[in-house]
Amino acid sequence: MAVKIRLLRMGKIRNPQYRIVIADSRTKRDGRAIEFVGLYHPKEEPSRIEVNSERVQHWLSVGAQPSEAVRAILSKTGDWQQFKGLPAPAEPLKVRAAAPDRRAAYEAEAQAAAGVADTPKAAKKTAEPKKKAEAEAPAAQAEEQSGAGAGAEA
Repeated sequence: MAVKIRLLRMGKIRNPQYRIVIADSRTKRDGRAIEFVGLYHPKEEPSRIEVNSERVQHWLSVGAQPSEAVRAILSKTGDWQQFKGLPAPAEPLKVRAAAPDRRAAYEAEAQAAAGVADTPKAAKKTAEPKKKAEAEAPAAQAEEQSGAGAGAEA
């Protein structure tokens, strides 16, 4: 039985998401798989690549053949170089920055709203210019009216 390491397509139209699977070479692209060994989401920025290196190394050692696309993915993660005994890739794999903790942000906002925590100083600063702008507005209107009256007299 010939075993392949290939991509199994999932996701929606125009939003492909793949699983890296071990499958018999005679099965369909989205057919039954022997084992799931990773993920590949090309539309994310940067592309999301997760590979179970231990299982991939096992399957490569027992003769599984990767498809061209999977070989490229394994080259980016360094698993193909490890299998062939080559040096690791020069560029490290790009990883998305960690998302901010939504719970901590929510709790900080809740404390600020309840008056338990200190309110940010930026909020106080925005209120002061508003008062100054309101005080300057009547003076500016008075100047415009006096200027308009002077223009009419001349």
